[in-house]
Amino acid sequence: MTPLLWTLIAIQIVMGVFDTFYHHEFTERLAWRPSQRFELKLHGIRNMLYALLFLLLGWLEVYGVLAILIVAVLVAEIVITLMDFVEEDLSRKLPPSERINHTLLAINYGAILVLLLPVLIDWAMQPFGVSVVYQGLLSIAATACAVGAALCGVRDFAAMRRLGRMKSVPAHGLVEKVPGRKTVLITGATGFIGSRLAASLSGAGHDVIALIRNPAKAEMLPPPVTLITSLDQLAADTPIDAIVNLAGEPIGNGLWTEAKRAKILGSRIDMTGDVVKLIARLERKPEVLVSGSAIGWYGLWADQVLTESAKSHACFSHELCAAWEKAARPAEELGVRVVCLRIGLVLGTEGGFITRMLTPFEFGLGGPLGTGRQWMSWIERDDLIRLIAYVMATPDLTGPVNATAPIPVTNAKFTEELGRRLHRPAVFRIPGGLLRRIGGGFADELLLGGQRVLPNKALSRGFVFRHETLRSAFEAIL
Repeated sequence: MTPLLWTLIAIQIVMGVFDTFYHHEFTERLAWRPSQRFELKLHGIRNMLYALLFLLLGWLEVYGVLAILIVAVLVAEIVITLMDFVEEDLSRKLPPSERINHTLLAINYGAILVLLLPVLIDWAMQPFGVSVVYQGLLSIAATACAVGAALCGVRDFAAMRRLGRMKSVPAHGLVEKVPGRKTVLITGATGFIGSRLAASLSGAGHDVIALIRNPAKAEMLPPPVTLITSLDQLAADTPIDAIVNLAGEPIGNGLWTEAKRAKILGSRIDMTGDVVKLIARLERKPEVLVSGSAIGWYGLWADQVLTESAKSHACFSHELCAAWEKAARPAEELGVRVVCLRIGLVLGTEGGFITRMLTPFEFGLGGPLGTGRQWMSWIERDDLIRLIAYVMATPDLTGPVNATAPIPVTNAKFTEELGRRLHRPAVFRIPGGLLRRIGGGFADELLLGGQRVLPNKALSRGFVFRHETLRSAFEAIL
């Protein structure tokens, strides 16, 4: 075991740790994606093999058949890695950084094998035996790496078992209120909400036209779905019964710089304007335009209960939502019923704001934001899909509609419930001053501010939420 070989092993460990925590845990969130159960199983087996190798190479020299067994473990690692590559390509789209990291891992692993195999072959040629070799800090470091790899393996197996218990409600049953067979145009169809809506409508036998910005994401939508990349691709005689407009630049994936604010605002206004232009040139107008908005329309109101008749306070969130709703109203002059869904915090493990909380909470690092007294008006994703279908099927429902569950909670209660569901403490409070210094307006409006919103219109028209309480929603999705 030469210094160069140990250096390459150290580089492999560093890249592996980066891949595990940055990609698997924080960006791709594999532990919460039911589609990745087999990938997690492969990761778990590979991590256990790594733990074994680190211990053996850090403390022992083995001869004869035992050296051949180490070679067999190295070969098994190669087979598992190849299976992992295939599984990743079949089940998810890898980000460029993960592909690059995997390439570097493969190259470095090849270099390790070139240096390690001659040593193992030499050991294999000697009589059977085991020799303890203490290598100082290298042995201690190898032991620490073995413990870390074993813990990651246990984590992978535990996550795999949890995903096996997570059952998704069949998509087609969410839109049963939509009568007959409709043709529905969805903008933002590959997003967290749009993809579930598209799957629900197509699964129930409706015709879905999905506007997507990135053709590479088309595989996210189950067939049969008609894919378009521009509304100009739709002819004037295209029959469209309803339009659900959800497209827009994400608001929670970065600080609100001037450029980011302009992009958030422009993406929504421009797309909604294009939808209205499409309606204007269609020979047969759709029955309804369900256009996105958000509870940010109301601004920040502390503890005051907000229904659809409430007034607003000025802030960027209100400016954004007001402009978005205003851009949709000209469709009314074209004879189309317009409903603006003021959507709250959408709960689900495949996207939305909660996905950023799961990993720190699972590792016991979660807690309230600021005072924890700010209100969080939420809705479980499938309930939102059901509400969209209900709006489409209710001819006299117009104007703003609050898309939130009937029982909003404070941030402190939210974090308490999430910790309870994950069987973890939720005591690591993040100071509001720190969040403001880092996030500015983003932190004030999305993290530390809040709205206590009630869905009066939906409830008064007879819509029944499956998940009225936060505990019910968490039990369904976690």
